Amino acid sequence: MTIVNPMRVGAALAVTVGVGYALCALTFWLWPEPAANFMNALFHGLDFRKLQSGPTLFNFGSFLYGLVVIVVWAFVLGTIYGWLLNRFGGRS
Repeated sequence: MTIVNPMRVGAALAVTVGVGYALCALTFWLWPEPAANFMNALFHGLDFRKLQSGPTLFNFGSFLYGLVVIVVWAFVLGTIYGWLLNRFGGRS
C-alpha cells in the first residue's frame, strides 16, 4: 500500500467540501423554493422553509463563516483519516 501524506488528504477533502458547500449555498440563493422542496423530501418532510425567514435569505457574512468552519473541520477530519490510513492500511 502506498503511504499517503495526511496533510494532502486533509487539504483535498477541505477543498472538496468547500466547493460543495459553495455550490449548495448558490443553489439555495438562486432557487430557494425548489431547493427547500428538495431538502424537505431528502429529510422525510422536515420543513426547511422555516429557515428561510427574515428580511434577507442570504447573508454573505453567514455564508463565509459557515464556509470557514466546514473547511477547517473537513481538513482536520481528512488529516486524521490520512494518518489512520497510514497506521492501519497495512504495508506491503
